[in-house]
Amino acid sequence: MTEIINFAHRGAAGHCPENTMFSFTRALEFGATGIETDVQMTKDGRLVLIHDETLHRTAGSPEWVKDLTLDDIKSREVGSWYHDDFRGERIPTLEELLDLVRDKDTIVNLELKNGIVLYPELESKVIEMVRQYGLSERIIISSFNHYSLVECKKIAPEIRTGILYMEGIYEPWDYAKRIGADALHAFKHALRPELVAAAAKEGVPYHPFTVNEQYEMKALIEAGVAGIITDYPDRLAELLSS
Repeated sequence: MTEIINFAHRGAAGHCPENTMFSFTRALEFGATGIETDVQMTKDGRLVLIHDETLHRTAGSPEWVKDLTLDDIKSREVGSWYHDDFRGERIPTLEELLDLVRDKDTIVNLELKNGIVLYPELESKVIEMVRQYGLSERIIISSFNHYSLVECKKIAPEIRTGILYMEGIYEPWDYAKRIGADALHAFKHALRPELVAAAAKEGVPYHPFTVNEQYEMKALIEAGVAGIITDYPDRLAELLSS
């Protein structure tokens, strides 16, 4: 059996503040073999790792990422909302994460957050940086914006892409082939064992999200998924090692 990728969702987000270097490092300590994170762009064109388009939830500020420079972003604190123990954590850049995994075997799933804000040239900027680090083989680019995935494939046919979706795409493996995508990143409730089997037959792996309970993980492993995106990479690592 191929090894199932243990994707840590925004790092070890079940244990520490999401999308921080602490969270990514802790995820690797917990046995994650993949890291999933979200990419957005600052006003001065820098790539930063944050899920929401605004800083409201994690930094307590109504500001939008697109309206702030990297210096502005780096001056905001994003740890204490989760717990005071994490006060002082900052929003990382994409470079910081790629530096962390450069000498490891970690797969990195970069979700392009370009649905609400259409960041200009986000695809080409991300790809350029991935290539600079020589990590094309270890990156999966995913997005709910499938036009963006098509654009990524045009620029970098060698980098894998994953279709993010919530529910009810009919025969999604056919759709994946039509847009040149390599994997299906479905919400866990959009999955049934027969869909996983049909996709696998067509050579299209499933990496469902966000799967946090071990009984759900176990069912998906038995169904034949190729990876699982979870806030608790320690729980999945424990299950896979047993």
